[in-house]
Amino acid sequence: MTKYTKFQPWLDWLDQRYDETLDRLKSWSAINSGTGNIEGLDRMRAEILTAFAELDAQTREIDLPDTEAVAPDGSIAPVRYGKVLHFSKRPQAPVRVLLCIHYDTVFAIDSPFQTPRLIDENTLNGPGVADAKGGILTILNALSALERSPFANGIGWDVILNPDEETGSIGSAAILAEQARAADFGMLYEPALEDGTLAGARKGSGNFSIRIKGRAAHAGREFHAGRSAMVAASDCVMRLDGLNGKVGKATFNIGKIDGGGPVNVVPDTAVVRFNVRVSNHDERHQAEDEIAKVIMAINTRDGITAELHGRFGRAPKPMAGKTLALFEWVRELGHDLDLDIAWKATGGCCDGNNLAEAGLPNIDTLGLRGGLIHSDQEFVKLDSLIERARLSALILMKAGAGDLPDALKKTEI
Repeated sequence: MTKYTKFQPWLDWLDQRYDETLDRLKSWSAINSGTGNIEGLDRMRAEILTAFAELDAQTREIDLPDTEAVAPDGSIAPVRYGKVLHFSKRPQAPVRVLLCIHYDTVFAIDSPFQTPRLIDENTLNGPGVADAKGGILTILNALSALERSPFANGIGWDVILNPDEETGSIGSAAILAEQARAADFGMLYEPALEDGTLAGARKGSGNFSIRIKGRAAHAGREFHAGRSAMVAASDCVMRLDGLNGKVGKATFNIGKIDGGGPVNVVPDTAVVRFNVRVSNHDERHQAEDEIAKVIMAINTRDGITAELHGRFGRAPKPMAGKTLALFEWVRELGHDLDLDIAWKATGGCCDGNNLAEAGLPNIDTLGLRGGLIHSDQEFVKLDSLIERARLSALILMKAGAGDLPDALKKTEI
């Protein structure tokens, strides 16, 4: 690391943060902050506010408006969210960076997976340890190192921690887009793979529900008078599944069918829920056209009505232009930290998709090394607690020292 001797004292300072960071990660993992657990999100947010107080930043808690979702019975139900946390410092600095990650998890309040445990001396298993409470702590440590360095005045930063990423960031999308337009580049803290590989290009994603209404009737006395919403839903599912392989590389995944009831009643309500992943904007538009055709076909069934809800919440994120330039710059920095920064395309998506759609080049897997997320086997590698904070701190200090490549600056045309 001879190239970075002027940054070395603040990179080395991070070593003393290991024990405190591990203790916080264990404590935070034990707080259930599933997206729908508003009380748990409130507890998690209070812990974050306490931890981030050392940064002496302007702090806001932002209420999100309720949205709507299709309930299992086909009705439209309100959806509540937790609050967004926004930390900001030096907005008038010559370079601005946006750091983001979510503080919600996929684990519901009644999930049996609630407690972290050490698998071995270098592996911690627990809800959210990788996705993404470890990422929040990486942000905190990196910014703490920056703020102690003489390079802080050259860079302004905003941190957005949202409570709804695991369900598509529907409530917080507008805030993410607003902050993205003010920054030069973005750093997101989803977990890296266990070997440190980052996510490169990402597919876009849309979540949809189709409400289907039929006509109820007694299955014995008046079976032929009924119009089964479940049968129509089955037709709908087969039509959607049949789109796989016909719209480029787009995938159509049927996740769930709600509806029906007693077997002696022709069911009059069903809900088909599905996800679509697309590689590019052309596939997205084609997929939307094909879904519309499916809705039209179901509506031609006698006595049946079908109504589409949902949308594409994540645009595709290509590995090109300024985003590619950012990856290449970070890879160079990684080499001098003895880190081999590699990346690969993924079908997954995150808020990095949202920032890219708003025009912000970003790397979205700067969090801890880990894996098996969204399962009770989720883990992080503890030797990445400081390793990844050092990488982010170096990125921030280099940018603050005036070393951000000109191609990444917002003033560049």
